[in-house]
Amino acid sequence: MDLFLTLLSGIAWTIVYMECIRKGFRERTCCMPMFALGLNIAWEFIYTMGYIAQKNFGAQGIINIVWSCFDAVILVTCFKFGAEYFPVKERKHFIFFCTLCLISCFVLQMAVYLSFSRHDAAQYSAFAQNAVMSVLFVFMLLRRGNTKGQSMTIAVAKWIGTLAPTIQRGILREFNIYILLCGILCTLWDILYILMLWKKSKAEISG
Repeated sequence: MDLFLTLLSGIAWTIVYMECIRKGFRERTCCMPMFALGLNIAWEFIYTMGYIAQKNFGAQGIINIVWSCFDAVILVTCFKFGAEYFPVKERKHFIFFCTLCLISCFVLQMAVYLSFSRHDAAQYSAFAQNAVMSVLFVFMLLRRGNTKGQSMTIAVAKWIGTLAPTIQRGILREFNIYILLCGILCTLWDILYILMLWKKSKAEISG
């Protein structure tokens, strides 16, 4: 069951990343909130380097490497197309603010990495950033006012991708109240996003 949940999470998030890349280039947009993307990239880089340093390429290590590659491509779509959601008068500063966002995300992730054991830091930062991501996707839909760059595939796979490790690490391996509460928050916001996206998609189709 443990390996199944690890693979389920890995496959679900890989689907999210692949769909973000596909829709990003097809619709010429960024499919992931920049701050969420920055936290993802920082987490994957830091902990993938940890796996490489320890020569520990288990299932999660391999998954992290795959995720890092996909996130790098999503970052390209963000730099290439993301300026459309930036204030018109400030678009000349878009690259600067994106770069500053990335640096800030690395600093935040390193702060957690240096403050806890590698095992605890990886778990606590991952679930915290997933909660942030779930909230940001809802506000992305509200801010854009349309479903451009978004899909039910991304929404549902994102939910499953976090739900699987919540069950695995918050209940099955041990009872971890931090992981469980973060996972519950993610599920609540993810379901809200799925419902809002379904409603908005239906409204766009009907006219």
